[in-house]
Amino acid sequence: MGDDTGAAILRSSGVVLLNGNPVPSTSTLLSGDMVETQKQSLARIEFSGSAADISAETMVRFTPDGLILEHGSLSVNTSRGLKVRAGCVTVTPVQIEWTHYEVSDVDGRVTVSALKDDVYVESRSANPQQARQSARSDRVIVREGEQKSREEKCGGTVLRETPVAGRGALMNSPYVQGAGLGVIVGVACWVFCFPPPSISPDSPDRP
Repeated sequence: MGDDTGAAILRSSGVVLLNGNPVPSTSTLLSGDMVETQKQSLARIEFSGSAADISAETMVRFTPDGLILEHGSLSVNTSRGLKVRAGCVTVTPVQIEWTHYEVSDVDGRVTVSALKDDVYVESRSANPQQARQSARSDRVIVREGEQKSREEKCGGTVLRETPVAGRGALMNSPYVQGAGLGVIVGVACWVFCFPPPSISPDSPDRP
């Protein structure tokens, strides 16, 4: 049906909204329709040799050319190269054969997991001027079994793994080391330059 009319089937479990209105367990999707799952609710979009399982608390816009993930996460099974766009990131199967991948867009970070076969991840700058100046988008491959992520608002040039903070980086900073040395020198000067008055029976310290 999707090949002829650009429509799809939406199957839902729980509270699922279509363009802001609750829908029955099965309904028809047309180009531009927005699907939104509530807490503890799931949905599934089926069309053109593809299926997308939508997790709870997710917003997805349907188009015959692909899905637009506004927020949340979904899992795609496709034999027709179904793509997903999240922000400035677009995920597309490398081969037009059965491919299974997941995409999440949470807190401004897009994460792509290739579960079966490889996928391309393309990103373009959100700045229109930078996009015009660039002759091509940045594209990398996420291999089967890999997971990578990047910012939803593309400002960098490469897809990267989620960064992990290094240990000891703060203490290795020359600013921190300099501040520590200043504290040591100050304490030493206080001890040796201004020794405390002696305590004796003739001249006891007063509080």
